[in-house]
Amino acid sequence: MYKSIVKVTPQEDYKLLIEFEDNTKKLLDMKPYLNFGLFRHLQDRNNFNSVRVAFDTIEWAIGVDLDPEFVYDKSESIG
Repeated sequence: MYKSIVKVTPQEDYKLLIEFEDNTKKLLDMKPYLNFGLFRHLQDRNNFNSVRVAFDTIEWAIGVDLDPEFVYDKSESIG
């Protein structure tokens, strides 16, 4: 069972600070994914910064979203 995302904050260098329902905070580096498919549009900082929580995961205004399990698995724990 995955953990729901409750807050996302875009950071410098195409990283996302993500808070999960259990108060875990993790950092997801999106740079490795920005050269693939629709994710290329996130190279534009305005598009990247439009990230928001949608249901239990994250999505961008351009219609790109991520699976919450992927987000949790690929992000690095902080603090």
